[in-house]
Amino acid sequence: VLLVESGGGLVQPGESLRLSCAASGFTFSNYNMRWYRQAPGKSREWVAEIRSDGIGVGYADSVKGRFTISRDNAKKTVYLHMNSLNPEDTAQYYCMVRYVRDYFGQGTQVTVSS
Repeated sequence: VLLVESGGGLVQPGESLRLSCAASGFTFSNYNMRWYRQAPGKSREWVAEIRSDGIGVGYADSVKGRFTISRDNAKKTVYLHMNSLNPEDTAQYYCMVRYVRDYFGQGTQVTVSS
């Protein structure tokens, strides 16, 4: 299993980013996918989840209404569209799949600062 995140960067408050996670090593379309984040000095936090069929989704209260999770099963990729970013969203963002055990990617850094 390999998960590779990309799309992070430095943005100003109020701006948007789209994160991507390219997956391989398992049948992507059969598995739910999740995004987590971890800020310096804090524990890893669940952000969003999308069901294997792309229809069922769930969000942490802290991002609900601002973030949207989506997936493209043909491209084996899951996305996290982030709008109205604020400094509290600064963190390393990881995608995750539960395939026998939990697998995380290496993460992509998102920094929100003016």
